[in-house]
Amino acid sequence: MTLADTFSTTSAVLAETNPATHEPFFPWWVWLITIGAVLGLMAVDLFVVDHNPHEVKTSEAAKWVVFYVTLAVLFGLGMWLLVDGTHSKEFFAGYITEYSLSVDNLFVFVLIMSTFAVPKIHQHKVLLIGILIALVLRTGFIVAGAAVIARFQWVFFIFGAFLIYTAWKLAFQKNDDDEEFKENKLIKWTRKAMPVTDDYHGAKSFVRLHGKRFVTPMFIVMIAIGTTDLLFALDSIPAIFGLTDEPYIVFTANAFALMGLRQLFFLIGGLLDRLVYLSIGLAVILGFIGVKLIFEAMSAVGVGWAPHVGIEVSLVVIIGVLVVTTILSLRKSAKDTNAA
Repeated sequence: MTLADTFSTTSAVLAETNPATHEPFFPWWVWLITIGAVLGLMAVDLFVVDHNPHEVKTSEAAKWVVFYVTLAVLFGLGMWLLVDGTHSKEFFAGYITEYSLSVDNLFVFVLIMSTFAVPKIHQHKVLLIGILIALVLRTGFIVAGAAVIARFQWVFFIFGAFLIYTAWKLAFQKNDDDEEFKENKLIKWTRKAMPVTDDYHGAKSFVRLHGKRFVTPMFIVMIAIGTTDLLFALDSIPAIFGLTDEPYIVFTANAFALMGLRQLFFLIGGLLDRLVYLSIGLAVILGFIGVKLIFEAMSAVGVGWAPHVGIEVSLVVIIGVLVVTTILSLRKSAKDTNAA
């Protein structure tokens, strides 16, 4: 599918969500400008990295996190002024949800970096390319999800049940995947299809040795980051569709969350173990959105008594759960440290 076809499909899906006007709420040129801006930011970042590879310090990472969070806030406020308050609140709810769920990705990212022994001066580039791959894959999920939802409202029953099941697993089952990273089928296929060097060759993804073309571990790590993030999207994408049915908002919330994620990796990578109740908080959020989706599905099929959970309530619940989870986690960690 070409880029033009993607815009056309997205616009058609949006048009179906606005049957009164038969016009897309966010037309294709808005998508074009937004995608161009996102790619432009990543290109500038990549250009800087390629010309000055270095280990990202905490102070530098903090500045970039503030930059991307501020950018997301300004985007949301701009939507409030140029579009309306409802869509703005949906963006903020979606962005906060996606960003908080993305923090869970960092545990796996740390494990991948350690498993492949990625040099610290190249970790930023690995994350940037890996996250760009993840954003492209997520966009395909978003377009497909929007098309399905526009035609089959009952799919919310499936999404809601899946989120509730995921919340239960997150809250009550130990995740053994954190102990060891296992290569997925795409990585294994890549190793079979192309020879991989044993050592890194700077920041290069491909090298030619003795007249033969090789891929480096750098390329394998980028695939690992991008495809692993896609697994997390299996619950994050249904979750944000529980907060908004606008694909454009789903895309922008994911884009801002992913763009700020790599800097967050360097900022709190060493502090992740202190967020002891993070999985519980995320489970509560996913469970809440899952129930909300089921209520919306009930309303869509004609159940009159199904309650409607407004975006304002969702926003308060999401922020409240994250604040309480963070405070309790830090208090627990401090107490354990003092006891030790």
